[in-house]
Amino acid sequence: MIHLEGLAKTFGRFTAVDDVSLDVPAGEIHGFLGPNGAGKTTTIRMIAGLLQPTRGRVTIDGHDLAREPEAAKGALGFIPDRPFLYEKLTAAEFLRFHGGLYGLEGQGVETRARELLELFELTGWRDELVESFSHGMKQRLVMCAAFLHRPRAVVVDEPMVGLDPRGARLIKEIFRLQRQKGVAILMSTHTLEVAQEMCDRISIILGGRIIARGTVEELRELAGHDDAQLTPVFLKLTGGTGLQEIEI
Repeated sequence: MIHLEGLAKTFGRFTAVDDVSLDVPAGEIHGFLGPNGAGKTTTIRMIAGLLQPTRGRVTIDGHDLAREPEAAKGALGFIPDRPFLYEKLTAAEFLRFHGGLYGLEGQGVETRARELLELFELTGWRDELVESFSHGMKQRLVMCAAFLHRPRAVVVDEPMVGLDPRGARLIKEIFRLQRQKGVAILMSTHTLEVAQEMCDRISIILGGRIIARGTVEELRELAGHDDAQLTPVFLKLTGGTGLQEIEI
């Protein structure tokens, strides 16, 4: 569903992402880990079409992002780490507006918005202005929008930031439900506990390059570490880089 081939991004003489290749098949939650500055967000922005790669290829659900941008983006749901919301709209108006960007209109979008607001426990705030929402509620509304058009793949940058324990538990349940429906999810996170609990496979990026990939068990074997937790494995593979920036 999500296929990256030789993806690279340079800014002047600085190489932020260097020859990243990655596959996330249908029905997989794939963790994307690395310390700050490793290239995670830059890679995600290229997948979402917000940054043009210096070289390489992004394919979403069989559609080349460079050649078929509308089809590729139409198959993708994107949840950024710092989402922008039109705060003078109500939750329902925001979803109606977002649906229009994907050609959804009429009763279809109303029904879908109602389903998602219920799923994300926002039904009671349907007609409230977004500016009155807490950070966690805004995060859940952005996720409603990302799933509104029934994407085949979803890219999410730091999904648990600002969520209370109940909200985080709800998001985990929804992501697992989407995985069961065959949605491919690429999830960038600093929270190693979340990655270990939710991800089928994990890719670790450091200095713009993928340095390790596999299940938690495979990463343990690669690191020569038999600890049950992912944290020491991650630190062994990255040489301890960014220890102070990782939530443990």
